[in-house]
Amino acid sequence: MKKNPHIGSTFDDFLAEEAILEETTAVAMKRVISWQIEQEMTAQKLTKTTLAKKMHTSRAALNRLLDETDTSLTLTTLASAAAALGKKFRVEMEAT
Repeated sequence: MKKNPHIGSTFDDFLAEEAILEETTAVAMKRVISWQIEQEMTAQKLTKTTLAKKMHTSRAALNRLLDETDTSLTLTTLASAAAALGKKFRVEMEAT
């Protein structure tokens, strides 16, 4: 019987072995960020058009920001969205 090399390892170990840990982490983080922005938009009763205007950007750019699978965004865009919502955006690194 063949031994399963993943028994006893963590899910992060498995993702790292499959060389998809960073991509999976980025998508997960983007989903949380998109969700938080949408929740705040709802709380403030802001439309996409209104938020885009407050951010001084296009609605298409805002749609990319809210697309939970699009991980290609800039810190400037995140900071702009946060400021337009009256919030601050914080990024930090943690020890692994």
